[in-house]
Amino acid sequence: MRAHYICKACGVQHEATHQPPGICKICSDERQYVPLTGQKWTTLEELKQEGFHNEFVEIEPGLWSIRTYPQVGIGQKAYLIRTDEGNILWDCITYLDEKTINKINELGGLRGIAISHPHYYSTIIEWGNAFQCPIYIHEKDLDWVTRTCSLIHFWNGDSLELTKHISLIHVGGHFEGSSVLLWTLGSNKKGTLLVGDSIYIVPDQGWVSFIYSAPNHIPLSARVVNNIKMSLEIYDFEAIYGAFDHKIVKDGKNSFIKSADRYIHFLNS
Repeated sequence: MRAHYICKACGVQHEATHQPPGICKICSDERQYVPLTGQKWTTLEELKQEGFHNEFVEIEPGLWSIRTYPQVGIGQKAYLIRTDEGNILWDCITYLDEKTINKINELGGLRGIAISHPHYYSTIIEWGNAFQCPIYIHEKDLDWVTRTCSLIHFWNGDSLELTKHISLIHVGGHFEGSSVLLWTLGSNKKGTLLVGDSIYIVPDQGWVSFIYSAPNHIPLSARVVNNIKMSLEIYDFEAIYGAFDHKIVKDGKNSFIKSADRYIHFLNS
C-alpha cells in the first residue's frame, strides 16, 4: 500500500510511495543532517497511534503558538494569527489530528498557510486539505517541495500581502526563498515579526543572529546579512518570535538592526 512517509528527523512528509524513500532531500542537504542511526520514517497514521498531542498557547492577544509534545522532527512551533479577515497559520508542524482541527475551527479556521522555508514544510498538504486553504511558499524554494498539491501558491517578488495587516517579506539567507511575516496589528499595533530561521533569536535578550545552518554551524556572509537588513529596515516592529523558545518582546527593530551590524562587523574584522 502506498503511504505518504514522513522523515523522523525533520518531520517533512513526502509523496506517496509503496516503500519509504531511500533518502530525505531536506535532511541530506548541508543545512540539515541524516542522523547517525540512519534515515528513518513514519506516517501520520502511526503518529496518531503513539500518543502525540498539540498544545495551544496565546502568547499575545490574537497570536497563538502551536507545538507538538513529545517532539516530532525538529520540534518547531507554528503560529496562528487571528484577524477579522480570516486566520493565517505561520509555518507548520507535522502532527495533525481531529482535536487540532477542531480547536483551530473554534478559533475561526484558516484563511491561509504561509511557510518561511523548507525545514518547516512538515505536513503542509494535510493541513491545507483539512482547512481547504492556500499554502504560500516563495517560488525560489519551489524545488524543495516534497509533496505537490494544487493548494500551493508559489509567490514571487519582495513581499506579498495576505490581509490588510499581514504581509510576507522575502529576506533570503537561510534558504534562497526564506521569508518572514509582519503583522502590523501585533504588539499593541507596534508590529510583530515572525521570522522562521533566517533571523535566529539567541539566548542573550535583545539580540538575534543569522544562520545558513544551525546544526552544522555554517554562517551567512556579510553581504547576505546586509541584504536581510535592507529588506526589513523600512518596516516597524516591536516583537520578534522565532520557531523555538527565545523571543524579543520589546524594541525588536532596534535589536534586529544592531544585531545585523554586529554580525557584519565580526565577519569583516
